[in-house]
Amino acid sequence: MSSPATLPSASRAAWLKNLHRWHWISSALCLMGMLLFSITGITLNHATQIEAKPVVSKRTATLPAPLRRDLEQAASRHADARAPLPPRVASWADREFGLDVGAIEAEWTEEDAYVALPRPGGDAWLRIAVDGAAEFEKTDRGMVSWLNDLHKGRNAGPVWSWFIDIFALACVVFSLTGFLIMKLHAANRPSTWPVIGAGILLPLLLALLFTH
Repeated sequence: MSSPATLPSASRAAWLKNLHRWHWISSALCLMGMLLFSITGITLNHATQIEAKPVVSKRTATLPAPLRRDLEQAASRHADARAPLPPRVASWADREFGLDVGAIEAEWTEEDAYVALPRPGGDAWLRIAVDGAAEFEKTDRGMVSWLNDLHKGRNAGPVWSWFIDIFALACVVFSLTGFLIMKLHAANRPSTWPVIGAGILLPLLLALLFTH
C-alpha cells in the first residue's frame, strides 16, 4: 500500500485536507487542557520553590440529641469498618456545615465517625462523636496547589478523570496528524526529519543520561 507521501496528487491533496481537519479539531479540543497541563508542569517541576501558605479553618457544632441515637447505633454496627453516615445525621451535617456527605463512607469506631474529604488544592475532614461533639476542618493550599492537583487528577473525581483520558486521546490525534502533515511536506522541507529526530531523541537521551 502506498504511503501518503507517494500518493497521486489528487489523493495526496485529499489526505492532506483530512489530516489538516483532524489536526485543527484535535488542537481546538486540546487548547485549554494543553495550556493548563503545560503551566502546571512548570509549577510541579518547581513545587519546592513555590511557597504555599495553607489556610486552615475549623468549625464545631453539637449533634442534636434525637440524632445521637442514630449515630450511636451506627457506631455499634460499623465499629472498625467503613460505611456512610446515617441519613438523618448526613442531612444535619449538610445543613450545619454545607457538606454533601450522604454517599461518602465514614471510618467508624465505637466512639465516633470520621469522614475524610480530600479535594484538589486542599483537604478537609468531619468527625462526629457519639456524645454529639462535631468538628469540621478545612485546609486550603491555594490556587497553585489546586491546579497542580488537577494536573495529577488527585482527588478530583471521576468526571475530571474522564476529561484527562479524553484530553490525552486528543493529544495523541494532534501529535500523529501533525507528524503525518510534516511527512507529506518533508520533500520540500529538508529540515523536517532532523527536527523530528531531535524531538524524539533529545528527551530519550536526557532520560537515559541524566535521570537516576
